[in-house]
This record gives sequence, structure tokens and C-alpha cells, in this order.
Amino acid sequence: MKQRVRLTVSSYGNVMISIERVNKTYYMGNTSLHVLKDVTMEVIKGEFVSILGASGSGKSTLMNIIGCMDTLDTGRYVIDGISVENSDADVLADIRNEKIGFIFQKYHLIPKYSVIQNVMIPLLIRGTERAEAKEKAKDILNLVGLGDRGHHKPNELSGGQQQRVAIARALVTNPAILLADEPTGALDSKTGKDILALFSELNKRGHTIIQITHDSNVAKVGNRILTLHDGVLS
Repeated sequence: MKQRVRLTVSSYGNVMISIERVNKTYYMGNTSLHVLKDVTMEVIKGEFVSILGASGSGKSTLMNIIGCMDTLDTGRYVIDGISVENSDADVLADIRNEKIGFIFQKYHLIPKYSVIQNVMIPLLIRGTERAEAKEKAKDILNLVGLGDRGHHKPNELSGGQQQRVAIARALVTNPAILLADEPTGALDSKTGKDILALFSELNKRGHTIIQITHDSNVAKVGNRILTLHDGVLS
């Protein structure tokens, strides 16, 4: 039987993310690309941190490491008290499921499912009873202003509404961290502002948020901005 993640906070206290001297290099034949260079950062519980970087700066790689979708080469990474740098694929999957709510630029909703079914999916994967999952999904949809849209299919919604569904899906498991990758990149400016206002409201409610963006105006919505340039974080 696969061993489940043991959740411990230890001496990290309110530090939700601790990354110390993390390096990542990709190899393509005889060519190597050093993407992250001694990256060090901390995120405190309840913060809203923006990681700002241009295309090719390494921000997608950093997001994948923070989200436990990729592994680091050297360094140390602790998320909510769990040291993950030497974890195997099963443990990383557990951490993704138990600790992180993902919000992507392209929404990644399942077209054949209704809005409420899309939001229920993470709970059903965890083994939550369907009736309980449905009630929790309804509550979260109300929170993001889509309580009356649960029976709709994603293609019946606007882009902003679809992103709100994606946010609801990320929130429904009450994750330790919301990790957003270019969350307004596919939206018009007004709708993007509405989504960022929702993020600010969620942060005021106590949610820890890390957003990855290339847009300095989007980054300013966070409480703190970290800049990534050629793999170096400052």
C-alpha cells in the first residue's frame, strides 16, 4: 500500500512555502539550459505573492516546481511543513491533491460536464461522497458568484465565468495554496480586473495565493512582487 503524506509543520510555523537555493537544468542532447539559478524565496501563510517574469525567464519551471509537477535538481523545497525535494511521484501527487489548488490560463474545464460537475471533480477524486461533494461545490460556486450557473456547460459561459469555475474548482478542497498561472491571460481587460478583484477578496478571507504573470499591472494586485529574470529571482 502506498504511504500517504504525513503532514507536519515543525519549525516552519506560518511559512507556507520555503525554497532554498533551488536549481533546475534541462538537457537536450549535448546542450544544457540552466533555467533556475539558486532560487530562494518564502511565502507566509495568508500572503498574495506575484512572480513576475518575461517569456523564457524560468517562471513556468518555477511554477511547476512549486506545484510539485516537476522536480528540482539541487536545493530544498518545503511546502506547508512537508519537505518534498526527494519525494517520489506518488507523494508528489498526494501533495498536489491535498495542498494545492491550480488555476490555469486556459481553464481546463471538461466540456461534457456541467459547471457543478467540473467543480466536484477534485472532491470525488479524494473519495468524497457525491452528495457531500455537490453541496460543497454549490457553496463554492455561490462564493465566486456563479450559484445560478451550476447546470450550464462550460461552452455556455463567458471566458470570465469559465475562469470563475476554474477558481471554484481550485477552492473546493480548501487547499493550503492557490497557484495561478497567467490567470487573466485569456481574458479582456475588464474581465481580467474582475478576476483579480476576486483574488484580492479571497486573499482577504485568508487564502494564500501565488500567481505567475508576465504583466506588471497584474502583478501589482499581489501584496508582494518577486521578479524572475534569466532564472534569477529578486
